Amino acid sequence: MKLNLLPAFGILLLIVMVFGLALPAQASPAPQVVQYATPTPGPDGRILYIVQEGDTCISISLKTGVPIDVLRGQNPTLDENCTLITGQTLLLGLGGPAAATPTAGPSPTPTPILPTPTPFAGTTELCVMLFNDINGDALRQEGELGIAGGAVSVTNVNGNYSKTQNTVSEIDPDTLEPVRTCFLDLTEGEYNISMAIPDNYNPTMTLAYTLAVQAGDRASVDFGAQASATGGGASSQTGDEGGRSPLMGILGAIFLLGGGALGWYALRMRKPESKFSGRSLLKKK
Repeated sequence: MKLNLLPAFGILLLIVMVFGLALPAQASPAPQVVQYATPTPGPDGRILYIVQEGDTCISISLKTGVPIDVLRGQNPTLDENCTLITGQTLLLGLGGPAAATPTAGPSPTPTPILPTPTPFAGTTELCVMLFNDINGDALRQEGELGIAGGAVSVTNVNGNYSKTQNTVSEIDPDTLEPVRTCFLDLTEGEYNISMAIPDNYNPTMTLAYTLAVQAGDRASVDFGAQASATGGGASSQTGDEGGRSPLMGILGAIFLLGGGALGWYALRMRKPESKFSGRSLLKKK
């Protein structure tokens, strides 16, 4: 009897399928995961990695989570092929104290801003005085007052300032000091100062001076002059009004008397000679 194999094969396949569904399912083994502990940041906050044998830039990136481009940027010594050497130190990033965000503390109390004085743009003043140097020692003492009528010129050596003023002989009622001739708001630099004294005065010191001034300086310069003996600028302390000396008058009188005496003596000496000459002429006749 001839059997039909097709129905039998189908029944066998059905039995196998039912038996397979009845068996418990076997789960595929889970992939092995290697846990990597990130290195502890150092005191300076840097996180460093020591290259191990077999490491590559890709494996280090996968292991540490640091992208390769970041790894290259933080380690400029890596070449184009990212060649690594066992024991090499790589910088992974910053952490710890260096990367920590400081905690905001209390706001400081603002200190009130005090007004500051305006800085000087140049010298406040350059003051000059021409004083009556009575004793001629080129030093001004108390009682040696100013002389009016002098002309003082102040000129910057660069040529950007030049001014002339007259001297005075006034007394400041507040300080009881002689009033000086002042030049205001001079810029910083070097200046030539020259003095022209009035007639009937003689200088007792050099009448030209060069002075260098700094911003904020207050400078003063004194020049001395003395009244001439015959001048009208001031009376001489040893002569009468007009500068004449009594001694000169006495000497003149002595010379005048001496001249008169010599003339009288010469006249007396000539008279006997005339008589003698007359008598001699009479005898001859």
